Amino acid sequence: MKKNRVVADPKGKMKPHFHIVPRDVQSAHLSRHHILPNFGTVWHYHPELEFHYIIRGEGVRFVGDNISNFNEGELLLLGEGLPHMWRCNEAYFRRDPSITAEAVVVQFLPDFLGKDFLRMREAASLLKVYDKARLGLVIYGHTKEKIVRLMYESVHAGAFGRVVLIMSMLEVLSTSQETECIASAPWKNESKKVDVERIGKIYRYVMEHYQQPVSLEEIASVANLSQTSFCRYFKTMAKKTFYDFLTEVRISHAKRMLIEDQDATTEAICFECGFNNRSNFFGHFKRITGLTPVEYRKKYLFENVFA
Repeated sequence: MKKNRVVADPKGKMKPHFHIVPRDVQSAHLSRHHILPNFGTVWHYHPELEFHYIIRGEGVRFVGDNISNFNEGELLLLGEGLPHMWRCNEAYFRRDPSITAEAVVVQFLPDFLGKDFLRMREAASLLKVYDKARLGLVIYGHTKEKIVRLMYESVHAGAFGRVVLIMSMLEVLSTSQETECIASAPWKNESKKVDVERIGKIYRYVMEHYQQPVSLEEIASVANLSQTSFCRYFKTMAKKTFYDFLTEVRISHAKRMLIEDQDATTEAICFECGFNNRSNFFGHFKRITGLTPVEYRKKYLFENVFA
């Protein structure tokens, strides 16, 4: 399995936006095949669990306190209330009709089979899956192949057929070991509208300017706060400093470049991702990934050659 993972501070918690899933109010589940310019930029959560399969697209994903790259072929299960966002690379925001993002998404409420079912002994294995999904799961191997096939079928199924298919997905997952947890701890949502909007501004600014120097004065102005107030505010909201967050975003992009551009030197990648010197870049990369940039690239190539 490929592991492109940058783990954020275990207590790092950005404030997400509550999202209402646009399903029929009479239904506790939906399945959709999306083809979009990109996957949006809204950091959000909802009460539904979500299977999310990336058919086409790449960029940086945020799930709970984890920041990682995503690529086509990735399948996740996200638990109820777990904040998430897939931020595509800049090419997907240039309004080029030849570049689109594509995914199959299956969403369902925890009690989509009825509240009484969850109290039954037969629901024990289902509840274990729900508990694991609170951290988010990457699903791989034969398990992924089986669930993806069922997801495609569910897009065209009727309401009853979709219930059966979702149950089949969960049954496959309940007996599988081919999963990896994403976040380091369950998430508690206590968002306020003003915080959602402010954090959203900060996030969008970072994603658009991470390749350039970002001064404290500059980002505080984006948040409409003094520098001192901004530092206090961001640390309270994210449980990490702003520059720790900025570094995680830069390292995530550096990992992508190391994999996708084999001809790019580590020095070129260093400056392309916003670091001002190689020692600074190497130090942060080793701290976050446990490997040097060269070791990371070699490890990825080895895993792909001998997978």
